[in-house]
Amino acid sequence: MRFKGRHWIAFWLVALLAALWLVIARQTAALNAARALAELRTERASLEGRRAELDRRVRVAQSRAVLLPRAQRLGLRLPADTEIILIPSPTSPTSPTSPNPRQR
Repeated sequence: MRFKGRHWIAFWLVALLAALWLVIARQTAALNAARALAELRTERASLEGRRAELDRRVRVAQSRAVLLPRAQRLGLRLPADTEIILIPSPTSPTSPTSPNPRQR
């Protein structure tokens, strides 16, 4: 059985509509992905700003200008030079300055 002209027209019309539907579906998916990406970029920029603000607050809180008044309110004072003792930390066996135990 051979297709007649109107059958070929119907077949090509269905094929065209299927191809157009695929293009529309792909474009819709791409737009949704672009929106999600834009939202994630906005959220990331917001989080980076918040992190920068928190880092700044930590640096300020660690400063001598903030810590000295707090320590004095607690009854603490700065040590004199003679009261400061530097204790060297023990070197670990895997530190780069110590020889490798396997090479002995």
